[in-house]
Amino acid sequence: MITPLADDVWWYDLRGTNAYLVDDEGALTLVDSGLRWQHNRLLGGLREAGFELRDLDRILLTHYDVDHVGGLTAFDGVDLTIYVGATDAPYVTGEQTPTLRNHKGLIQRLGQPLVTPPDNAVEPLADGDTVGSFTVYETPGHTPGHVCYVSEALSTAMLGDLVVERGGRLHPSMRVINYDTATLKSSIRSLAERAPAFDVAAMGHGDPLVTGGSEALRALATRVT
Repeated sequence: MITPLADDVWWYDLRGTNAYLVDDEGALTLVDSGLRWQHNRLLGGLREAGFELRDLDRILLTHYDVDHVGGLTAFDGVDLTIYVGATDAPYVTGEQTPTLRNHKGLIQRLGQPLVTPPDNAVEPLADGDTVGSFTVYETPGHTPGHVCYVSEALSTAMLGDLVVERGGRLHPSMRVINYDTATLKSSIRSLAERAPAFDVAAMGHGDPLVTGGSEALRALATRVT
């Protein structure tokens, strides 16, 4: 149900989408939350890794999409904080709805019946902010507020849907599910240039890379135009 990727980093394979669990210097952190009906797998994975629900300190969201935020309802009533990029934060809280002037916004609207705003505190993040050992990198394109989280201490990057993995290589997220693919490609190049070296590349779709993550991202950056 949950697979170790490195010391203190675990992968939830939720059959089509991924979530991750990190023991970040004693602060237990969930990265993304899958779909609403996958919450039992999240809770089971916590126990499998040796933790209880009450041990969870925070949730890092890479972006607002139904397959990344749908499982948040499992944590209502738990004393934790949810972090998300500032532009996507109003969608998570339900204060705003995605625009219908963009095809991706329409996709997000269609998924809204499967998303309930959480009752936990939601903290918006900006480029360069830190949460524990993770540094926040704004990487718009897939969604306007997409962010990646890179921990040099853990040698791990949480890449969300900036990239996907196929055949052991990284690829840009597909055009049909992006707000703006040109912006996404620019974000790939920017992250590859700015982020420190890391081994684990943990993306939202596909199998995470356990070694050579930053090298794979830099190789992708040279291919995208």
